[in-house]
Amino acid sequence: MSALDKIKKMLKGHEDQAGKGVDKAGDMIDDRTHGKYSKHVDTGQDKLKQQFGADRNQDEPPRS
Repeated sequence: MSALDKIKKMLKGHEDQAGKGVDKAGDMIDDRTHGKYSKHVDTGQDKLKQQFGADRNQDEPPRS
């Protein structure tokens, strides 16, 4: 089992909180770099949210 699989298992049911944490970490990086890498940070945030399932709305059915 990979580290990412273990993290996903721990975060199951807490996707919204994981998304908030990813946003907060990205904002901190943007603050420290004065927005120099904001496009890269945004891309990383989006990919992490997809991996953790934090990008899904509760109203939408899960994607297969």
